[in-house]
Amino acid sequence: MERRNEPGLELLVFGAHPDDAEIGMAGTMAKHASAGRAVGVCDLTRAELSSNGNPTQRAEEAETASKALGLAYRSNLGLPDRGLVGDGPQIERVVREIREKRPRYVFAPYWKDRHPDHVACSALIEAAVFNAKLRRFLPDAPAWTVERLYFYFINDTDRADVAVDVTDVYERKTAALAAYRSQFEPTDADAVATPLTQGYLRRVEHRDALQGHALGVRYAEGFATKLPQLLTLF
Repeated sequence: MERRNEPGLELLVFGAHPDDAEIGMAGTMAKHASAGRAVGVCDLTRAELSSNGNPTQRAEEAETASKALGLAYRSNLGLPDRGLVGDGPQIERVVREIREKRPRYVFAPYWKDRHPDHVACSALIEAAVFNAKLRRFLPDAPAWTVERLYFYFINDTDRADVAVDVTDVYERKTAALAAYRSQFEPTDADAVATPLTQGYLRRVEHRDALQGHALGVRYAEGFATKLPQLLTLF
């Protein structure tokens, strides 16, 4: 294992498609960016198989959402939509992204979700975070150890291990999601109905409100982790 230099990004959030990261944790990203911390998003695919919209639209929407959140960085690896198989070449692409941006924390979709790409993305990022710290894996790029890997919720939710109060930045989450009009409010003549066009954003807000209610705040975003949290009470 090897850590060189100082972290680059504070948070690096991976999503299978543009809009995944915003659905799950736009508030958390906006809150950290507002505090002067460098936040980045890496979309694995261009969502070329989406029922509505096209890759060009999705890229423009992602840029608008990134500005609304104050992101310091956004990239797209151009991996195949519905083709996140987690093989060696795909893991290498993600490892190089992690080593180049040197994030302190990495976020990935929760490992249980109705969309297979979200599940595949979760496993791919988990494998890449592990490999990124191995100095003999891709030795031409200096190894990097991520402090913590967290998982955010998209379509399905579960009990959160930690949560962030995003009440004071929630309007920025709303603005970022509104940028993805092709997905949530398509106007093209050939647009079709999907789960995203059936009041999806209201359900996202209700989820965040319920998480906030459990914590005594208006809105919160929850996260899962596979490792125990260190509690320093004694």
